[in-house]
Amino acid sequence: MQRPTSPPSGSGRSVSSAAQAPADPYLVQPVSKALAVLAFVEDAGQEVGLSDVARALGLPKTSAFRYLYTLAAAGFVAYGSSRDRYRAGPRLHRGRESEIDVARLREFALPAMSTLRARFNETINLGVPDRDRVVYVEMIESSRALRMQARIGERHPLNSTSLGKAILAFMSEAERAPLLGAQLKAMTARTTVDPLQLRRQLREIARRGYAIETGENEEGLMCIGVPILERGGRPVAALSLSAPEARMTRPTRMDVITALRAAASGVSRRLGYRGGLPASAAAGAQGAGGRGLKESGI
Repeated sequence: MQRPTSPPSGSGRSVSSAAQAPADPYLVQPVSKALAVLAFVEDAGQEVGLSDVARALGLPKTSAFRYLYTLAAAGFVAYGSSRDRYRAGPRLHRGRESEIDVARLREFALPAMSTLRARFNETINLGVPDRDRVVYVEMIESSRALRMQARIGERHPLNSTSLGKAILAFMSEAERAPLLGAQLKAMTARTTVDPLQLRRQLREIARRGYAIETGENEEGLMCIGVPILERGGRPVAALSLSAPEARMTRPTRMDVITALRAAASGVSRRLGYRGGLPASAAAGAQGAGGRGLKESGI
């Protein structure tokens, strides 16, 4: 968690009943208020700002900041420095639903995947994270002879796939840091294996809301991926379209990005997420070639 440079100013209102505990000599009031902050962040279903917490619970901003900072330091809340907002942290998700109910995820995603396949006639993939890998849990293949070679059940590195990069970009730093600290696996000569370079890519992916990789996981293939978020804003899966690079013209890429984002947003909402992804940038759909950020199309 990256700490803000200083606690924000502003006194806010006095503590309201939302953050107060019943008069009970055995209740520890600061703990009760911290739990009220935690419950508010988790129940919001999207990222929240400091002012949102202070206003909803009737806390001074300085107090709300201290509770949020302490909860983030313990892993119960995740702080996103780029957006200066908070969401449920990794410790709230340990052991929950074995990360995600894959059968339920497939049920929600398959109609959108079928629509994407019918529109573009390219391979549509659904993947979930498993430590430093992404597992393909559903796939609708293109009818064209030249297409992606991966199969359902295969596990590919997070750093070499658009699915994995879309997931990594929306993880909290506490979840992401151990994955980037390990040696990154190269699938091709173009795979991003430099952690600093990958971090730059992930910041841009988080800003735009989608990932593009070209030839990093499979030579000659381009893949565009977007995250699927659950109620607390945590990335639990990703949706992607894969096609030979030659077929992914700039207009096609832009259409695919728009369609994938809409599809993933619909699945995320069915999982309880009520926020939104960053607005996509047309510049990110420009050509990919060479190495580094340009190679990833961002």
